[in-house]
Amino acid sequence: MQSKHPIHLDNRIRLIDGFDLGVPNRTGTYVIDEEQLTIVETGPSPSVRHVKNGLEKLGFQLDQVKYIIVTHIHLDHAGGAGLLIRDCPNASVIVHPRGERHLIDPKRLAAGARAVYGDSFSELFEPIVPVDADRIIVKGDGDTLEIGSSCMLEFLDTPGHAKHHFCIYDPISNGVFTGDTVGVRYQQLIDQGVPFFLPSTSPNQFNPDAMQAAIARLQALNLDRIYYGHFGMTNTPNLALQQVANWLPLFLDIGQQVWKEGLGYDELAKRLLSAVKVELRAKGIPDDHEAYIVINLDMQVCALGIIDFFKKLEER
Repeated sequence: MQSKHPIHLDNRIRLIDGFDLGVPNRTGTYVIDEEQLTIVETGPSPSVRHVKNGLEKLGFQLDQVKYIIVTHIHLDHAGGAGLLIRDCPNASVIVHPRGERHLIDPKRLAAGARAVYGDSFSELFEPIVPVDADRIIVKGDGDTLEIGSSCMLEFLDTPGHAKHHFCIYDPISNGVFTGDTVGVRYQQLIDQGVPFFLPSTSPNQFNPDAMQAAIARLQALNLDRIYYGHFGMTNTPNLALQQVANWLPLFLDIGQQVWKEGLGYDELAKRLLSAVKVELRAKGIPDDHEAYIVINLDMQVCALGIIDFFKKLEER
């Protein structure tokens, strides 16, 4: 089993690599060491063993886990919640109001992911285990959760990537756990000295106006940190948010052109990837860089969401 020691981001927040898609630095689980031990994101079910291993390396027992928070219920973020909570007897899952029913009955969610990932679905996501309703706590916009005597997390409704998405504000670090709403951080490029962030426009609830509003909402908070689902923490949040805000209209312009030409998501994925390569070449990143293992997939999924968005616009 691939493994690495959890990353200590500070004296209370750790990051466990879930090796989503079988690669490092893709999807992470955050551990907040407060009086009520709190986890943010589980990753998909195949990542749960890495989460358990990471908790053990940090010196925690599974019965110490009090809260498992999922930013949204896409399977790469919350697919492992049912599997993990079976072994965390004192934990509850915290979810957006629109996500609750999908944790209780994940069949529809699984069907949607299967349509996107095809033959790879089973390897990437199974088993998908339901969460008992009495172990779920729903949090809406402005709701709070006290996890320590001096730490009150706040939940921010942030659609754009999905309607069932919230972000979680941590007042102690002045940071936000953002899931996918304000994009993806590419650790592989940051390791090369190139801070690089792209929007995540996956189907089927992508809404560019809501996404830009979420970006603006976080910009107004004057944050010190952003904790990304994919992947890791940035301490330059304004740079990161501005990059995603700049890329989003470009993605839409390319998507609109492909849609007008009557072409599909395969062509759009190629053009999105081409635009990214132009930018990265200018920053000294070669076309065969390892980051493209995940960027290629991301552009395919982004293309699906953008085509779906224009299709719905036309059907109105």
